[in-house]
Amino acid sequence: MNLQTHIGHRGRTRLTLTVALVGLTVGLLATQIPHTSAEPRATSEKDRHTITLAVSHYLQSLHLSRHPLDDEMSRRCLTSYVKSLDPRKLYFYEADIHEFMAYRNDIDDKMKQGDIQLAHQILDRFLKRVDERRELVDQILDSPLDFTVEEEFVTDSDLLAYPKNDVEMRDRWVKRIKYDLLVRKTDDMTEEKALEKARRRYHSIARRWHQTDINELLELYLSAMTTGFDPHSTYMSPDTLANFEIAMRLKLEGIGASLQQEDGYTVVKKIISGGAADKQGELTVEDQIVSVGQGTEGEMADVVDMKLTDVVKQIRGKKGTIVRLGVIPSDSAEEKIYTITREQIKLKDSEARSEVIELSAKADGQPFRVGVIVLPSFYMDMEAARTGSRNFKSSSRDVRRLLIDLREQAIDAVIFDLRTNGGGALIEAVAITGLFIDEGPVVQVKSPNGQIRPHPDTEKGMQWSGPLVVLVSKFSASASEIFAGAIQDYHRGIIVGDKSTHGKGTVQQVFDLGEKLFRAGPNSPDYGALKLTIQQFYRPNGESTQNRGVLSDIELPSLTTHWPYGESDSDHALAFDQVKPLPHDTNDLVNEGLVGALIARSALRIAESEEFSKVAAKIKRYLERKERKTMPLNREKFLAERAELDNEKEQREQAEDLTRSDEAIVKRDYYFNEALAITQDYVNLLEHNKVAKTNVTATATP
Repeated sequence: MNLQTHIGHRGRTRLTLTVALVGLTVGLLATQIPHTSAEPRATSEKDRHTITLAVSHYLQSLHLSRHPLDDEMSRRCLTSYVKSLDPRKLYFYEADIHEFMAYRNDIDDKMKQGDIQLAHQILDRFLKRVDERRELVDQILDSPLDFTVEEEFVTDSDLLAYPKNDVEMRDRWVKRIKYDLLVRKTDDMTEEKALEKARRRYHSIARRWHQTDINELLELYLSAMTTGFDPHSTYMSPDTLANFEIAMRLKLEGIGASLQQEDGYTVVKKIISGGAADKQGELTVEDQIVSVGQGTEGEMADVVDMKLTDVVKQIRGKKGTIVRLGVIPSDSAEEKIYTITREQIKLKDSEARSEVIELSAKADGQPFRVGVIVLPSFYMDMEAARTGSRNFKSSSRDVRRLLIDLREQAIDAVIFDLRTNGGGALIEAVAITGLFIDEGPVVQVKSPNGQIRPHPDTEKGMQWSGPLVVLVSKFSASASEIFAGAIQDYHRGIIVGDKSTHGKGTVQQVFDLGEKLFRAGPNSPDYGALKLTIQQFYRPNGESTQNRGVLSDIELPSLTTHWPYGESDSDHALAFDQVKPLPHDTNDLVNEGLVGALIARSALRIAESEEFSKVAAKIKRYLERKERKTMPLNREKFLAERAELDNEKEQREQAEDLTRSDEAIVKRDYYFNEALAITQDYVNLLEHNKVAKTNVTATATP
């Protein structure tokens, strides 16, 4: 289980979150946690009743689909809830599922009454099974395992039925554990260490499920219902809402570290540059935090096997206050105590950044200069904007400033990198697109009543009118697709990257439930929020990006193109459709012939590239392995096949590579170098076309 968050403090503020969001996950900082509890706490039964009634009401009255909360949604909810607890079918018996299915058409009616008793009932059964499996794991690990047997482990749980009895359950777990041990073997881990980590892992998972509170249970159960309407409608508990707000405003108060939970230990995965931990200088990546104390005298509380969210709550705090961390350094077994004074942390790795890259000299002897802007999200400090702050943080303000700075450095072209940008605020997508077009429609938005409203750029002029290349991937979603689609429709720049972007063409609105229900300002109850899909957006040409994405003008070979992480791979995704196109100007910066010439030149370089040849081989192996739904548990066969077709490892490594943030703005690898080469070709071809047009005009002049 791989759980990640960032450390910071959020003072409780009451606000109505009404900004439109077009994010796949505006959640670079969003906490991901197992979501249930044996010992409920936090919100009262009355509060949970009120929240459930509110979610039920708003789903039916405000969701874009206008689908009723009916038996179909009830069945979807039950399936999703059970799957969220036991996705690999390792805990529940077939009889458990049959018992739950008796309620499959009742959940909608119960939710309309504010009743979530079934969530508790299923959870209680699940926790009972968790404890049984913990004992079973110990029995299996205490017995010799035979890795010479010819048997297969099914990697696709959708192909599995739930075990019917103890014999089938034991067989399922023996294969699961053998698979885990063989995977660790390929990671060069000793057998003794692998056994120890496997035992600890499953014990830790069991403990964490027993720690989860009622707010998380409510979030899991209500989100099982909301995601039946579409994948992006969710209920956010107060903790999740807090992390969401941090992600949007890019600042928090704490020590400035990114943490991950591994086998029950809280592990430091990143130190934020310039933050409190960075300045203190002792905490390092891969250190384990095992205890936390408040102030200079507070008791050191053990946090081993504690939920990551609870560890975070203990480490977060107001700036100027002190926290003491009990740490086992990555290079030592001896615990040390580090004292850190909390500060306000600005998440600069999540804001727009730029650099200038110089390439070979042009004909005039001057270096070819490319300005690169990396934008991780379309962020906006909603609270500061609403309260009238003149200098609130926003991505459009930052990008405008960067473009002005790049122009002063006499650049020849701009590369706008959206490869890891999952979206953000709709208003920011429109504003940033406006920096690259003169004026006109950027996006069309359709409401549940069918009304279509254009969102135009009304500011004449551009901050950058020269050659533009937009880098995208399958992770470029929502607001990124609004930007890329408009740039393509205006013939304003070249889209380069994966075959298509993510394909999320819907708009969400976040409703603070306490504020919406009671309108009591700062005194309204802390009920979390409902993120609800309320609109669908369309490009200026009338096409939705929903389920389709924006197709790249020039596709570069990449594993991510083939990963099943697009909108069309999600359950209950809304359908693609079209509306009427809007009149808009087009530029002469892109045409079919020019794109064809760029594709041909790029293809020649790729064919001669050793790195792209390796990518092609990885893609071939990935597609071959993707067709396989099993892995051998014979040691020799497993290790041989894993070496050739390790899809999980390749996905993990590439995902880490995509999200890695360090001092470099961009990673100058073979992929980005090809994007630079395309950019240089693009500028040269534009210049050639300009000269050709001038000559034709001159010849035709009397």
